[in-house]
Amino acid sequence: MEVEATARDIRVSPRKLRLILKRLPGLSVDQALALLRYMPSPHAVPVSKVVRSAAANAENNFDIDVDELVIKQAIANEGRTMKRFRPRARGRVSPLLKRSAHITIVLDEREA
Repeated sequence: MEVEATARDIRVSPRKLRLILKRLPGLSVDQALALLRYMPSPHAVPVSKVVRSAAANAENNFDIDVDELVIKQAIANEGRTMKRFRPRARGRVSPLLKRSAHITIVLDEREA
């Protein structure tokens, strides 16, 4: 049975999150949390929160043992983009795009 958790509009570029998320599929929940804890990027914190949330969803909603769960998918999709402007020379402006992302973690039971 698949269980998922999603965090929406995280103020990190999806491109930066994908660098972290590509290492997670195939790992157990404990292994993934240990990897994220010691990852040098500060963007690993919201990812670990989503992994914990997915594990809690599996445990509380579906009575699945957390030790039997493996990360099946880890996706970062593009969220809203806030458009701001930065003043430049000669009275001009250039756009400043503040990107956000939606993180989705899908867990599945380990095959016996």
